[in-house]
Amino acid sequence: MLGKYNSLIILLLLILLKNNFGHEIKLYGPGLQPKNIVMPARYFFVNFTSIDENSYSRDLALNFAVEINGKSFKSNHCRVWVNTLDRKDGTFIVRYKLYETCTELSIGIYYKNKHIHDSPYRFEGPIQPDQCDCPKKDMKQWLKHYECPASYAQIENDLRPFKNLIMSNQIKKIIKNFHKPESTSFCHYIIKNNEIYRDCYGKHIGFNMFADNILLSLTRKVAMPDMELIINLGDWPLVHKGSEPLPIFSWCGNNETLDIVMPTYDITESALENMGRVTLDTLSVQGNVERKWADRENRAFWRGRDSRAERLKLIDIARAHPDLINASLTNFFFFREKEAQYGPKLPHISFFKFFDYKYQINVDGTVAAYRLPYLLSGGSLVMKQESPYYEHFYGKLQPFEHFIPIRRDLSDLPDKIIWAREHDEEAHQIARNARNFATNNLLPQHIICYHAVLFSEWSKRIKGEVNVEKDMTHVPQVKFECVCDLTSSVDREEL
Repeated sequence: MLGKYNSLIILLLLILLKNNFGHEIKLYGPGLQPKNIVMPARYFFVNFTSIDENSYSRDLALNFAVEINGKSFKSNHCRVWVNTLDRKDGTFIVRYKLYETCTELSIGIYYKNKHIHDSPYRFEGPIQPDQCDCPKKDMKQWLKHYECPASYAQIENDLRPFKNLIMSNQIKKIIKNFHKPESTSFCHYIIKNNEIYRDCYGKHIGFNMFADNILLSLTRKVAMPDMELIINLGDWPLVHKGSEPLPIFSWCGNNETLDIVMPTYDITESALENMGRVTLDTLSVQGNVERKWADRENRAFWRGRDSRAERLKLIDIARAHPDLINASLTNFFFFREKEAQYGPKLPHISFFKFFDYKYQINVDGTVAAYRLPYLLSGGSLVMKQESPYYEHFYGKLQPFEHFIPIRRDLSDLPDKIIWAREHDEEAHQIARNARNFATNNLLPQHIICYHAVLFSEWSKRIKGEVNVEKDMTHVPQVKFECVCDLTSSVDREEL
């Protein structure tokens, strides 16, 4: 039956059944609607509801299998890469990546070599890989197909100061106030007729690739409304409260700034490069944690560079309480003169190994620590430093429900760890809530939806016609062979 996909209403298929193996099984996720929802890596969940972390055994994984195949215009085989992640709590995450347009696609899900319920699920094409430039014409309908929410409280709050803007005036003011090549970098983007153009300012503009990539991804999928916007390429938000509100999009917000907050470049890249050139994303974290809660070490863990004084204080606290905290610096840049005192620096370890510990410490870096989505995903209890910085999803997080707050100066950290040790089941439940929050709010589909809704709502604040300025750089789509519509007149023999 069709239903809601958790709190963001993005469930695309939910099947509750009891088969002849004696298991109740739920299937849900956007990968079960591959024609309507195009992503770099599609994914869905298979949940054996009668099994949890305590009752899980390797026998389940040994008897579970998924097969995805299909046909293409070139052959009776469509190139698909399938990856199954075992959360070791009765839930499997199935990811698959298409490398060409499929005319047919079949998803077979097996337990003990027998199909589960209505498997195989069959879909008629064209089913596109993410590289296809095949935008849907109706933005409203596309958002509906993706089951994106109508809006987000954070977006409504961020856009409230802006209405009927003449962007040429806004751009001039932003350039005048913030064009400081040695300290700030930003790009002026224009989307016109679903083509992307930009003009960048500042000395360090390499991060424009992250802004390029999300805009290119969206315009491949849907015809975006004409708009122009300024995207800040630095970590620090720029528009201070008390000054004139100027529309600058940033990856991080602050309680004292007015920047329009987007998902960070880090989580956006992990969503767009899922099963690609990145190994760390909110799905891979869930599927690569080896230890269940009871087997994790009863200490807090942290690794990171020296990007804030509180991180040095964390080392002091850890040395005073080695029975509670395992914390070390991995690099010195901001406080090089203190390396002898706070070193030696330790080599990086796999992020997945962080979750050999029950408790994770989240301390700000230069701004908010962008690792928080992954910490929430790993099934450990997150202890988060109080902070004026925030990412796009922080407004939904609730202290003592999704994380344990610790003071800005970290002075209560040992007491909070002792509390968690003495209240193990409560701590475990908060850790479960955190992972559920990540599943409901921080997976690739959520990141794509947030950008799409944000930019769609932003376009409504702009007054007048949007025109491409002279000498702006065109940001083209990468060429990729596709058939967007089976009724098109493309010569199949040329594909």
